[in-house]
Amino acid sequence: MTQLPPDSGRVALITGASRGIGFGIAEALVARGDRVCITGRNEEALKEAVDKLGPDRAIGVAGKAHDEAHRAIAVERTMEAFGRIDYLANNAGTNPVYGLLSELDLGVVRKVHEINVISALGFAQLTWKAWQQENGGAILNIASIAGLAPSPLIGAYGMSKAAMINLTVQLAAEMAPGVRVNSVAPAVVKTRFAAALYEGHEEETAAGYPLGRLGLPDDIGGAAAFLLSDQAGWITGQNLVIDGGLFLRAGA
Repeated sequence: MTQLPPDSGRVALITGASRGIGFGIAEALVARGDRVCITGRNEEALKEAVDKLGPDRAIGVAGKAHDEAHRAIAVERTMEAFGRIDYLANNAGTNPVYGLLSELDLGVVRKVHEINVISALGFAQLTWKAWQQENGGAILNIASIAGLAPSPLIGAYGMSKAAMINLTVQLAAEMAPGVRVNSVAPAVVKTRFAAALYEGHEEETAAGYPLGRLGLPDDIGGAAAFLLSDQAGWITGQNLVIDGGLFLRAGA
């Protein structure tokens, strides 16, 4: 049986963390001794994730990020279980459609923004009121390089991630000095969420990256663990691009 590191005393709420990037963040935080509450839509997948993380270090709260009641329950359960929420990682997101933005159904655009942006703000408001306003902490928003440049056929997603980056700087300004707020903008990471962007042509896609491969959840987890730590105590309002060097070629 793997021996767990000493309890750090810190607690994180991570949304959309039953798999992929969110789970990678949870793994990195648990590995250093944090306790976590993870959320996700699928209760069974969430239970499996909690079992992998260790039930003595993790709890799961199933629900949809854009459901106001779910957000409230997730924060309440975290406070009941652990008594604090030092860190919030807003990872829950969606990209339900591919197509030209000029022809996209506006209802779909609203759904993307509700899940990707409004829910992140909702979680930030709740963790601020529940713990961080009086005790400090840090927030990390998971954006995307799609929010930094034109994103063919995923324009609504790109718009939402651009809004997430701006949400980061707005909250960083409002919540200072007690709470730091940063974001990361990954390129393509090998997850089920991003599968349509590389499945069947992974080698060709990876060839476009100077570092020669696509990202892994661990790549984002390590960066997240740094930004959600005292080592990043003088960093706020920043967006860290994690792209395997992709933008080097875009600017060439």
